[in-house]
Amino acid sequence: MTELQRIKISLKTLISLGTAKNQEELGKLLGYSNKSSFSQVINGKVNLPVDFINKLCNLNSLIDKDWIKTGKGNILKNGIDTSQDIDKDNIANSSINAGFDKNKSLSLISAENMTAYNYGNKIVSNYNDAPFLVPTFEGADYLINIIGSSMYPNYNNGDIAACRHLPVDTFFQWNKVYVLNTEQGMLVKRVCKSNNDNFITLVSDNTAYDSFELPKSKLLSVAIVIGIIRLE
Repeated sequence: MTELQRIKISLKTLISLGTAKNQEELGKLLGYSNKSSFSQVINGKVNLPVDFINKLCNLNSLIDKDWIKTGKGNILKNGIDTSQDIDKDNIANSSINAGFDKNKSLSLISAENMTAYNYGNKIVSNYNDAPFLVPTFEGADYLINIIGSSMYPNYNNGDIAACRHLPVDTFFQWNKVYVLNTEQGMLVKRVCKSNNDNFITLVSDNTAYDSFELPKSKLLSVAIVIGIIRLE
């Protein structure tokens, strides 16, 4: 992955985190009044300004500049806002952080907060997500609510899915259910092989929903569903 590709992912992450509503608004925050000028920069048509990455990271202190430059680590820092004086030891020992300890409990993460978590932001003090002790789901990283009816009857609206976070370039186990984070939001779908190696086919268990192809390049994060809690 190139530095420019990591910049594009960072822009999508900033939108997901609510820093801006869209790419055009991000451009304005970075000092580009002209949409075309900003597009040329992020698409490599013109040279990247030397201070571009610094300005980008200044929009949200969670963005990790080292990741953008080197690709090492996570796109987000470990939930620590380095622009503030925070006692890291107290955060590490807090009951909120315990919700992310696999050996103790799992956090039920909302769709809004899942984007940040999947990028490595595992200690976030302003999450209002509840911790649950579920020994059965060993190896899970978090829980999410199933929303909608596209995976009915195997997954119902309101069910709780236990998920294991995976690298975005992971190999897929065909016909397994995954939680996929995309620029259009969270998708819970059965992943099947596509005729095009650069795509995956997303299938709903509910036959009323059509399957569709998704480019692998559009995946922001990936998690596999390893268990389900059904609410009767």
